[in-house]
Amino acid sequence: MENIEEIKKRVEKLREELEYHSYKYYVLDQPEISDYDYDRMMNELIKLEEEYPELKSPTSPTQRVGGVPLKEFNQVVHSVPMLSLQDVFSFEELKNWVNKIKEVYSEAEFVVELKIDGLSVSLLYENGELIRGATRGDGNIGEDVTNNIKTIKSIPLKIKDKNLLEVRGEVYMPKAAFIKLNEKKEELSEQTFANPRNAAAG
Repeated sequence: MENIEEIKKRVEKLREELEYHSYKYYVLDQPEISDYDYDRMMNELIKLEEEYPELKSPTSPTQRVGGVPLKEFNQVVHSVPMLSLQDVFSFEELKNWVNKIKEVYSEAEFVVELKIDGLSVSLLYENGELIRGATRGDGNIGEDVTNNIKTIKSIPLKIKDKNLLEVRGEVYMPKAAFIKLNEKKEELSEQTFANPRNAAAG
C-alpha cells in the first residue's frame, strides 16, 4: 500500500502545476506545455482524488471539470454596496467632474482605461480560497453565482493572500468568442444572443 503522505504530496504538486499552467494559458496566453501534457496531469489528479476521496478539495482544479452553471440563484447582501459609474456624454461634463474631485483633493491623479461592457461581479476570498462569487444586482443585493464563476478558467480558486479579500470586476465575452457561440447556436437552431454582454451574463 502506498504511503498516504506521498500521495498527498503528489496531489498537492499536481494542483500547483495545473493552477500555474492554467494561469499561463488562460491569463497570460503564454502556454509552456502541450494540451496533451496538461490533460495527462489533470487525469492523474482526477484518478487520485477518486481513489483517495479524503484528499478532495473544493479549490482543486478538478472542480472546474464538468462544472454545471446554475440557472437559479440565492440572494447575497453586499457588505459594501457595489456602486455604478457615473456616465458623462461630453468633454464639458468630464471637466466638471474632474473639477469636483479637485475641490476635495487638489493633488488627485487619474488612470484611464477603456470600459469593458460586461457583468459586474464580486469575488470573495477567505484563507486563500474562493468562497463566493456574486453579481452586482441592485448594488446592495446580488445573486450567488459561485458555481458559474468556477467554470471561468482565468479566475483562480486559490490565492496566496490569506486575508479576507474581495475582488470586483467585469465578466465579459470577447467578440470572437461571441461570434463563434452564436454560430454554434444557429447550427443547433437555438436562439442567438443579442450582444456579447448578454452572452456573458447568460
